[in-house]
Amino acid sequence: MTNLEIFVSSPARRNVTYKCRITRDKRGVDRGIYPTYYLHLEKDEEKRIFLLAARKRKKSTTANYLISIDPTDLRRYGNSFVGKVRSNALGTQFTLYDNGESPKKSWVIGNSVRQELAAVIYDTNVLGFKGPRKMTVLIPGICDAENYRRQEIRPLLVKLVSTVCPTEQDSILERWKNRKTDDLIAMHNKSPVWNEDTQSYVLNFHGRVTQPSVKNFQIIHEADPKYIVMQFGRIGYDAFTMDFRYPLSALQAFGIAMSSFHGKIACE
Repeated sequence: MTNLEIFVSSPARRNVTYKCRITRDKRGVDRGIYPTYYLHLEKDEEKRIFLLAARKRKKSTTANYLISIDPTDLRRYGNSFVGKVRSNALGTQFTLYDNGESPKKSWVIGNSVRQELAAVIYDTNVLGFKGPRKMTVLIPGICDAENYRRQEIRPLLVKLVSTVCPTEQDSILERWKNRKTDDLIAMHNKSPVWNEDTQSYVLNFHGRVTQPSVKNFQIIHEADPKYIVMQFGRIGYDAFTMDFRYPLSALQAFGIAMSSFHGKIACE
């Protein structure tokens, strides 16, 4: 692993807020449909450090984003590939994987099987199609807090008697559905408040977000609603801020942000 790969994959240091910016590039023949996204860490007003890039895969029936630590190499089997985000057909459930292999490949065993790093669930909003989206964010728990190590979740393929096709058992989404959440950290988005002046739902981003958007969100843990684990929002047509804290990693936060960019048939 390179130093950059270790940094983006590791949980944030405690008591540190990492302030980042995402830019979306739609230039080029097919970038309008398949844009590239770049994540930079903001050091000060002028200086930014590149962390990650993502692009939507072209021949995929569902949302499928490749994530790389090299902005010039976004290939699935490139040396810089660190993860991918994939959705269900409706675009309401997303899973972030590392760069391991799918258990559907017959030769894949043990530690070469991909890890699941996060899952995001978007619920149909209660206030009708124009209202804010409700998000549930699930990540593996931290098993070694002193060394910032997280639980490894590597679902294997299991053929159940009742099904025709084998399924990935013990995935994050399966665990959540079956209420097997001991090894998971469950978080939710903070509910925005309706603002009469702007005629929109708003959150207090303390100046980090400047434009209203259905994509804007803050992620909190129920145990401490004042501790904002992540916030994401629009500051320009193709520019967004993304700030994150412990226990998220840069890769997890970027994957969660990617899920917000994708249109949701059942939620909007």
